[in-house]
Amino acid sequence: MKKLLKVAVNDFRLVFRDNSLKFFILLPLMNLLVLRYGLPSVLGIFPVLGDYVPYIVMLITVQGAVGFGFIYSMVLVDEKDTYVAKVYGVLPISQFWFVNFRLTAPFLLATLATFLLLLADPFHKISIPANLFYSALTGLITPQMVLFVAIMAKNKIEAMTWQKLFNLPVTLPILAFFVPAKLGFLFAVLPTHWAFQGFNKLIAGEGFTLYFATGFIYSLILVGLFARRFSKVHFS
Repeated sequence: MKKLLKVAVNDFRLVFRDNSLKFFILLPLMNLLVLRYGLPSVLGIFPVLGDYVPYIVMLITVQGAVGFGFIYSMVLVDEKDTYVAKVYGVLPISQFWFVNFRLTAPFLLATLATFLLLLADPFHKISIPANLFYSALTGLITPQMVLFVAIMAKNKIEAMTWQKLFNLPVTLPILAFFVPAKLGFLFAVLPTHWAFQGFNKLIAGEGFTLYFATGFIYSLILVGLFARRFSKVHFS
């Protein structure tokens, strides 16, 4: 456990050593300021946008997870470039659990970012339990992104490309609100579809638990599959 904790702390330190990654630490704060002060100001000028506030909020709530996903995916790709991954590969511990333990910190940070964001949301009053449930669900985007990019990318240049591609399925399910209901379920294969649909039900005062639970289970399955694949290719 001490070795795993030491590696997790070291991952966090690497972020502050890289100036290009420090900016993304501030992303959750910038999102909060935009939601709390920027968006109300824009609505004062363009009130017609009021009908789209829920969808704008949904998109903002996943940005913290994407930001921390970017940071930690670059950390893992960097250790692949520098062959540090091979050193980790000989540690006398389960590589699968080693990977998942390292993903705990970015998951918690992403969850916290969304949780604080919704606390500051001036448009919707969401209960603490519902906020925490939704925040944890969006937080699971981070380990998915980290593992996906680290599996696919061989270097930092490729990582940037895969990160941009990963952003597409994260935001694409928002289109389900602008197409006929029969077509909306086409987006169900994407994890954020369940988060967005559940959030929409939540702010409408309708049942949201099934959507959140489905999204949570689905996301955990994806993280588990990605982690197994990652543990096989990253340390060799």
